[in-house]
Amino acid sequence: MLKVGLTGGIGAGKSEVSRLFASYGAVVIDADRIAHEVVEPGTPGLAAVVAEFGEEVLNADGSLDRPKLGGIVFADPDRLGALNAIVHPLVGRRSAELEAAAADDAITVHDVPLLTENGLAPLYDVVVVVDAAPGTQLDRLVRLRGMAEDEARSRMAAQATREQRLAVADLVIDNDGPLEALEPQVRKVWEALRERASRISRPN
Repeated sequence: MLKVGLTGGIGAGKSEVSRLFASYGAVVIDADRIAHEVVEPGTPGLAAVVAEFGEEVLNADGSLDRPKLGGIVFADPDRLGALNAIVHPLVGRRSAELEAAAADDAITVHDVPLLTENGLAPLYDVVVVVDAAPGTQLDRLVRLRGMAEDEARSRMAAQATREQRLAVADLVIDNDGPLEALEPQVRKVWEALRERASRISRPN
């Protein structure tokens, strides 16, 4: 099994790269999706979040009010650290379960937004970084996601810098251009990953 860490700054286009990898046959383990699952109503994760942040972070139906919680943690590194201390171990355990269920010859792509920030690069055989200039990220967040510019800048500032992400990269996908320029690059990286995977499985 080849374990790939996939990361990129908010607005860099990592989700599209993840989707393409899945279409090629990768087993994609999406940390963001798992992070949602582990704090669904009735879970120990949500109970721990409420114990830490209070019931004001809940919607009327008992689900987590993500925008409300986001407004608290993204403005305060200590509160963000408290949330991460609850959620990250739960995500790590669930990710390990999904990886263990994959075939021995699989290429597992761990889609991890905060891979760089949390020092997770050593966990993977290969780290792939989806790269875009900060100006491109900001434009996509405001124009495509409808974020207010100050919120977008705050979200970007809470993450690693572009230089920090590139420093841990084994392979880089440049997504600074139009969408149609992305797929050929992702396909090329996929072929490189397949070659690495075949070297792992090939007997000496």
